[in-house]
Amino acid sequence: MRLSPAVSTLKPSATIAAAAKAKELKSKGIQVLDFTLGEPDFNTPEHIRKAAIDAMNAGQTHYTASSGIPELRQAVCTAYQRDYGLSFTPAQVVISNGAKHAIHNVLASLCGPGDEVIIPTPYWVSYSALVELTGAKPVLVPTTLESGWCLSPDQFRDAITPATKLLMLNNPCNPTGAAYPIKTLEALAQIAVDKDIPVLSDEIYEKLIYGDAQFKCFASFGPEVAKRTIIVSGVSKAYAMTGWRIGWSIAPLDLSKAIDNLQSQQTSNPCSISQYASVAALLGPQDSIASMHAEFIKRRDYVLSRLREIPGLSFANPGGAFYAFFNVESYFGVPLGSGKTVDNATDFCTALLEDAHVALVTGDAFGAPGYVRLSFATNIENLRQGVDAIAKFLKVA
Repeated sequence: MRLSPAVSTLKPSATIAAAAKAKELKSKGIQVLDFTLGEPDFNTPEHIRKAAIDAMNAGQTHYTASSGIPELRQAVCTAYQRDYGLSFTPAQVVISNGAKHAIHNVLASLCGPGDEVIIPTPYWVSYSALVELTGAKPVLVPTTLESGWCLSPDQFRDAITPATKLLMLNNPCNPTGAAYPIKTLEALAQIAVDKDIPVLSDEIYEKLIYGDAQFKCFASFGPEVAKRTIIVSGVSKAYAMTGWRIGWSIAPLDLSKAIDNLQSQQTSNPCSISQYASVAALLGPQDSIASMHAEFIKRRDYVLSRLREIPGLSFANPGGAFYAFFNVESYFGVPLGSGKTVDNATDFCTALLEDAHVALVTGDAFGAPGYVRLSFATNIENLRQGVDAIAKFLKVA
């Protein structure tokens, strides 16, 4: 079979590939400490599970509107009014099969050959791939540890060309955990208005904010900004519902109609049962968010304190999400573990998995050579064993 050019050059998701390697070792009976996937280890809260069962028993097991059931689209609007004081109409909301699907829908509806999409790096592995699938060109703009991994207003302005179609912004950010300062967001929003550049704001980690960091929805900076903002989010991270596959986009009405048309031809509706469960998530008790958030704070603080004890590692304290993103370049070219030497982050992760049976994701996949990502979305005991093994691998312990 001759594959299409777009698919033949498509690389698999690095996070999923790293998780697959870990599972391969596990299948051989090897205990692997796996910190690859961005997936909360908590069970979906009981009242959400019950809503799914009730929906099944009520016969809600058939096709729905391609854009989602009216109850969920309204629930999204209600949640944004409650949480951020933003007024949207259900017609602006399209429910999709996860936030990744929502991002693909937005890009496929807006972008094509000859267009450019600005992406700050480090970036989530799927961003550039999804842009390339549309025929558009990803314009990667590097941020730094010193800047807190945030795109500056000057960088945004300098990256804009006549071909610029969109800025993709992830706040809080995967993989760095960076949470943008509100003043920086406001400056980026003003440039978007001045230059008439739409912004896809991926806010999937919006409920996971730590320390002095604050979250502000990008559409909150006034009506002119809202006209140019496409919000993408979902229930997967905040409500521990990764497997339920429910995300959404909130966009100006003409774009939402286009996305609905696309999805009607592409996948039709998301899972009906998951949609009714998501209504319960958004409109039901919200205390589960606070309890999971409190546990993530403990895990974050533990991991950061342990990493600070290992010489040669550098990182910024994550203000959001659930990732530690740290530089391991000082360990390139020196014997590690069983005596191997490595000269890049990908080989570092491979050696760490083979020798210490600890699975991390290489920063090479995120546009950040020399860095690795550790997900702390697991219990303290796993994290303790994992950092112990990393320290031993680095011959620190």
